[in-house]
Amino acid sequence: MPQYLAPGVYVEEVPAAVKPIAGVGTSTAGFIGTVADDVAMPLIPGRTGKKEDGSDEPTDFHRVADAGTAVLVDSWEAFKVAFGDLQDGNRILAHAVYGFFNNGGGRCWVTRVAGGTDKQYVDALAGFATIDEIALVVVPGVTSDAVQTAVLDHCESPYLQDRFAILDGRRTTTLTKAAIQGRVRDSAYGAVYYPWLDIGERDAEDNPVHVPPSGHVAGVYARVDTERGVHKAPANEVIRGALGVETAVGKQGQAGLNQDCVNVIRQFGGNVTVWGARTMAGKDSEWRYISSRRLFNYLRESIDEGTRWVVFEPNAEQLWSKIRRNVGAFLTTVWASGALLGDTPEQAFYVRCDETTNPAAVRDLGQVVTEIGVALVKPAEFVVFRISQWSGPA
Repeated sequence: MPQYLAPGVYVEEVPAAVKPIAGVGTSTAGFIGTVADDVAMPLIPGRTGKKEDGSDEPTDFHRVADAGTAVLVDSWEAFKVAFGDLQDGNRILAHAVYGFFNNGGGRCWVTRVAGGTDKQYVDALAGFATIDEIALVVVPGVTSDAVQTAVLDHCESPYLQDRFAILDGRRTTTLTKAAIQGRVRDSAYGAVYYPWLDIGERDAEDNPVHVPPSGHVAGVYARVDTERGVHKAPANEVIRGALGVETAVGKQGQAGLNQDCVNVIRQFGGNVTVWGARTMAGKDSEWRYISSRRLFNYLRESIDEGTRWVVFEPNAEQLWSKIRRNVGAFLTTVWASGALLGDTPEQAFYVRCDETTNPAAVRDLGQVVTEIGVALVKPAEFVVFRISQWSGPA
């Protein structure tokens, strides 16, 4: 308490009762992929010497990033400096990261493995656990049950649950969940995409080279988050840089896959479009839509980070009131963006933090409990128009 010992005017700075909760980022991706130790690296600018004939020769090249170490990459040029330009030693990863930036991605963390074994991929996931900003996890082109299951385990970890896995479907012409998803279990924290993409590249026999869709789709997620918000399903969106698909899937073929929560990429005219918005949780799950799961991740992580000031505060009505105001103000902003259902904030959410959620037994444990309910907006997945003939007014 301040002391007033002499007569006079005293001006005090009083902390505001409302501590704004800032929304966390939702589109930073974490990539894991194979890059050979001997990949060709670009020359460091200005590092050239003179040959005997007077011409320039390079004298120093960038060093490839250490295997197993996550590197922050914020542009395609930054990727080339750390992992080399597109070539045989890094082809799948490079295409995925390029597709991410080309489709709207802005930041990603990239970890390279040298040999490309399942164990190396799984071990590399551990390095992402301490990088809080990662919200999307991508291991492009790797479709083994062990690796994809490990990615889902990582996203579902009780210490994380703030990130979402984008998985590549297997390369097959059999349009079933078993053929495309393999034996990877269902999960609300991941989505699988099929088929692979034609980006116009040809091999030595002039056959099209197909690339996994996960990196490009991660860029679509980032683009939609920026333009519309995380509550908008990342579907009915054109994949930039894709000229076609490896296996064409029509409406009838997609009917079964959609019910089995496999997100199909389809070509409509000249546009290659993401035409699915479901998680791997199952059609009857409350978390069957990607936008619902990711919006809830966003709310939980934002509130978690924005209320850390509460720890060690006196656990009484004054604290409970501040929590209600702070969380309520944040959710009102989320509702105003169109992410929650309801004509008014009262219809869209509630925040309860009082004696009913914090009885004496709870306070004695050193806990303060806040109950929050939100009405999530779900995507219009099936748009039905009923049309009939009309003879006009009688």
